[in-house]
Amino acid sequence: MQIPTNSVEEYLSNVPDERKIAFQKLVETISENLPKGFQTNLSYGMIGWSVPLETFPAGYHCSPGTPLPFINLASQKNFIALYHMGIYANDELLNWFVEEYPKHSNRKLDMGKSCIRFKKPDEIPFDLIAELCKKMSPKDWISIYEKMLNREK
Repeated sequence: MQIPTNSVEEYLSNVPDERKIAFQKLVETISENLPKGFQTNLSYGMIGWSVPLETFPAGYHCSPGTPLPFINLASQKNFIALYHMGIYANDELLNWFVEEYPKHSNRKLDMGKSCIRFKKPDEIPFDLIAELCKKMSPKDWISIYEKMLNREK
C-alpha cells in the first residue's frame, strides 16, 4: 500500500487513523535521535532519512544523483515498516538489535533483511528504535556503504 504524496507532511496526513499517532511518534523518534548530517525526505514512496549529496556527492549507486538512503518508514497494508540499511549492512548492529529486541517488547521480532515490521502500533519499542538510530553516523554509513560497493566489484 503506497501512499501517493508530494511531501512528508502530506504522507503523514494520509497515514490511516489507527496508525497515525504511532507513526508520527516513530518519525519524531527517528528525527530526534539520528546523528547530525542525515536529511529527511520522501524516498521511494516513503518517508526517508538519507545522506545528502552535499555530504556524499556520489549518492546512491542504484539511482545516481539521489541521496544515499539510510532509513525509510512506510505505512504498509498490514503493518508499519521501518527499513534500516545499517542493520542490513552491518552484522554487529543486526546482532545487537536482535539481542536487544526481547528486552523491549513481548512480541516476537518480525523482520526481513532490512525491514522491521510493526503490526501492533501500540507495541512499538520506541526506546529501542531511539537507541538504534544513535548507533550510526552519516560518516559510519558512508564507510560501510563504500566497503559493500567495493566488495561487489
